[in-house]
Amino acid sequence: MEIARAAGGLFARHGLRATRAEDIAQAAGIAPRTFYRYFASKEEAVAPLYAAGAQRWAEAVREAPAGLTVPEALDHAVRHTLSPGGGVSAASWEWVRTLIRLATTSPALRKVWAEVCQEAEDTLAGVLVERDGAGDREAGDSEAFGSEACGSGVGSRGAGDREGGDRKGDDREAQGADNVAEGPGASPDLRFTAAVASAAVRVAVESWATGDAPATGPDGPAALALRNLAALRDFRWERRP
Repeated sequence: MEIARAAGGLFARHGLRATRAEDIAQAAGIAPRTFYRYFASKEEAVAPLYAAGAQRWAEAVREAPAGLTVPEALDHAVRHTLSPGGGVSAASWEWVRTLIRLATTSPALRKVWAEVCQEAEDTLAGVLVERDGAGDREAGDSEAFGSEACGSGVGSRGAGDREGGDRKGDDREAQGADNVAEGPGASPDLRFTAAVASAAVRVAVESWATGDAPATGPDGPAALALRNLAALRDFRWERRP
């Protein structure tokens, strides 16, 4: 994660264009050849930072009380991951804002962001499968899975690496090495639920990042995400028969 933090700090201070891979390597205390062992480009170096938010979201969804309905579980995860606190300070959220803004102006960084969001959606679909299975065991049948939920977030902590960590390795760690039943193992219904919830939260974070509102308050990422989810009140969250 040290390489990712070094890259994020340089991007935030000097901008993407002015930062070279060699600068990131120097800031991380490694040789340029070591940097390129793990990352193909300077843009890929911040992927673990993007992925860390997805891990925090997935864990919040996984740990949501089993008795919650889908909308309640989603709200629970939003309130626990998209506001300052819980390990991510307001200053860190400003860092997040900068990195997401950069992704809207750089095609290369936008590709990294899009890949992480897709991987996050797959991971969170796996969380849906886990919770769906737990619900079935508790209920003893295939009733609606009221407590499953899925979404996407962004953070600046988590996802450790090995000597800086390669991109794919960091992504796997950020998503949870023991996570089971990712996207391909989920039913179409669960994948669709994951996609809808992920989009609602991702758009909220991206919308917040384009403005100047603080990370808390009515225009913060959590408030925007809750608003987006409320607009989906008629969405059929339950598993189709």
